[in-house]
Amino acid sequence: MKLLQSLTAAAIISTLSFSVFAAQEISREKAKEMKLEMIGTVDTNSTLDPMDAKQHLAKKADEKGGKYYVIIAAAGKGHLHATAEVYK
Repeated sequence: MKLLQSLTAAAIISTLSFSVFAAQEISREKAKEMKLEMIGTVDTNSTLDPMDAKQHLAKKADEKGGKYYVIIAAAGKGHLHATAEVYK
């Protein structure tokens, strides 16, 4: 739970610092509001830092052809695993 809170806080604080990626993190509510099409999921498990996890997810979403992504899970003890839905 604490890891999820850390990931959420990192996402809020670092929104501007990851603007170099085409894929942008949004909320699930925003995805529904915008009526976006989900094109798949991406995940990462190669990092210990929530900020790095967000960066990896954004890059993978971009590579998959997505414009947006929603982080749906984050967990780990000594090794972080995060999953995101990708939308276009």
